[in-house]
Amino acid sequence: MAEELNSFPQTLTIAGTDSGGGAGVMADLKTMQERHVFSTAVIVAVTAQNTLGVQDFMALPKKLIDEQFASLADDLAIKACKTGMLADAEHVEIVVANLQKYSFGPLIVDPVMIAKGGAPLLADDAIDVVKRDLLPLATVVTPNLPEAERLTDMTIKTDDDMRNAAKVLRGTGAKNVMIKGGHGDTETVRDYVLLENGRDFWLSAPRVDTVRTHGTGDTLSSAMTAEIAKGADVESAIRTAKDFVEAAIRNTIQVGHGHGPLNHWAYGEEQRHEI
Repeated sequence: MAEELNSFPQTLTIAGTDSGGGAGVMADLKTMQERHVFSTAVIVAVTAQNTLGVQDFMALPKKLIDEQFASLADDLAIKACKTGMLADAEHVEIVVANLQKYSFGPLIVDPVMIAKGGAPLLADDAIDVVKRDLLPLATVVTPNLPEAERLTDMTIKTDDDMRNAAKVLRGTGAKNVMIKGGHGDTETVRDYVLLENGRDFWLSAPRVDTVRTHGTGDTLSSAMTAEIAKGADVESAIRTAKDFVEAAIRNTIQVGHGHGPLNHWAYGEEQRHEI
């Protein structure tokens, strides 16, 4: 009976909040709900944030983070999880210890470092800890171009640079790598994917002229997490997540005065209209 009660796909986001609602845990929960999984959260940090930027943030005490993990493990059946904002080296280590202690399924690492407005969300001293301790646990790691440069100590300008950076990231222990090209300046956004089995491919989409892209990385990794929790293979999860984000950017909503949020229900609306 207990197994039947916990049979519905359940996911976990391990990240910081966004009081403005567009990124972080808020974007994760919205995305996971739209992908028809039951989403849970371990809050690592709380931010004061809106579309104009991050005004302040505070990381939570270790005891409270540990208790959130223990609470979920005691009752729920998490099938896949993801990380987002982890604040600093100490909190990366806290999260790693809990991921090693509990079985929450495949892990998607979104190595959040800088907010859309430029505020740092990961201390410099935490980057080595992410590479050494967190990436070896990752089923998929999803850096954007600046994050990939920081994680690999490389300058990434060309297609070959992206391929080489992905190989370096695979070398950290991450099984699958997706380097996102949204920070480039080309008319077409191109993401590079290197899979565990050695297969690689590019995902391309026209660049949308909009500033309403706040929470893009959170949304992508959350959609990926949801698909894996439902039983999709990694490549299918990546492709669905990419389509989900494209629709969320393409069908803009007018919220805030700065880097506005995505339209998290757009993909579902498009799918219903195609039926």
